[in-house]
This record gives sequence, structure tokens and C-alpha cells, in this order.
Amino acid sequence: MIEILLVSFLSYLSGSIPFGLILTKFLNGEDIRKIGSGNIGATNVLRTGNKYLAATTLLLDAIKGYAPVVITQNYFPEYIELSALLAFLGHVFPFWLKFKGGKGVATYLGILMALSFHLSLLFIFTWIIISLIFKYSSLSSMFASLTVLVINFLRETIVLADESISPASVIVNSKILFIFFILIIYTHRKNILNLKNKTEKKIKI
Repeated sequence: MIEILLVSFLSYLSGSIPFGLILTKFLNGEDIRKIGSGNIGATNVLRTGNKYLAATTLLLDAIKGYAPVVITQNYFPEYIELSALLAFLGHVFPFWLKFKGGKGVATYLGILMALSFHLSLLFIFTWIIISLIFKYSSLSSMFASLTVLVINFLRETIVLADESISPASVIVNSKILFIFFILIIYTHRKNILNLKNKTEKKIKI
């Protein structure tokens, strides 16, 4: 019980650190919540015009998802999925900001890196390709998370059907990836509406 509480608390705490808000506040003197979409994530930080600040936010948001999952993986491996989920929820619903956080994409990427380096590369590759074609960060994020889910599910199905392959080779449980996909769709619900109404803002690549 103590281990579950420890993993849950530290994972949520790590995920809830609002790096986008902290960096823009202290380095730019601006409140990111009053700029663009009001989101604290890297995409909105990019709207300040500072690409380096946005890149730093992206990196730190990924690290805060990566770090707790890796630590849990090493010390409490049976709770790795709990750690991943709580780190993500910490970013999306941070206590410090009245549970109004970011959309979780960078944090999800960090979690993916901890769970499966190959899946994280797949996510990045898919995100870049869709971004280059359509120029929408939201669409890229949703499509990339779906791609990761589908590919992992296919791999999982093949491994479980082939007795010659050890199930241990399936690193990620597709159920947790499905939960993340649903959460990413949820955090992008306004973007989906904007895409439908053709009012979604494009990113400059």
C-alpha cells in the first residue's frame, strides 16, 4: 500500500510541474495562460515567438514523464503503468493550477521513451510527417498516438499468437496505450472542433 501511494504521489508530482508557465514567467515575464490558446504546453509557448523557450519546455515536459516511469521501472516494476498514468494526469490536471494543465503530448512522449524507445521514435516520425503535410500540431499528436496504439496492438497480437516468441518481448500493454489515446483525444476536444470548423491554427515549421 505504501509503495502504491509513493509511486502515485511522486509520479503525479513530477507530471504536475508547469514548466511552460514557469519558463515564460521568469524568462519572458509573460503568463503563458494569457497567450494564444492559454495552454501551458510547448506548442503554445512557441506562440510567444521564442523557439528556444518552446524547445526547452518540450524537453522538460518530456523529462517529467520519463523520469518517474524509469524510476518506478527500476524499483517498483509492478506499478509502472500506474506511474505512467499518474505522470500524465499530473500534467493535464495539475493541483497548482486548479487542475487546468496542458494537453499532455510531450509528457506522453517522455513516458513512451521510458516504456519503449522504438514506439517513441514511431511517435516522433509520425508526428513530423503529419505536421509537414497538414501543419496542425493537434492533428499530428492525435494521429501519432493512434499509430503507436495500432502498431503496438498488432505486435502484441502477433507475439501472443506465436508460441515461439516470449510474451516478455511485448514491452507495452496496449490497454494503457488505449487509455492514453482516449485522454489525448479528450485534451484535444476543442482542437477537434476547430479542425471541423476550419478555425484551427497552423504551426510554422
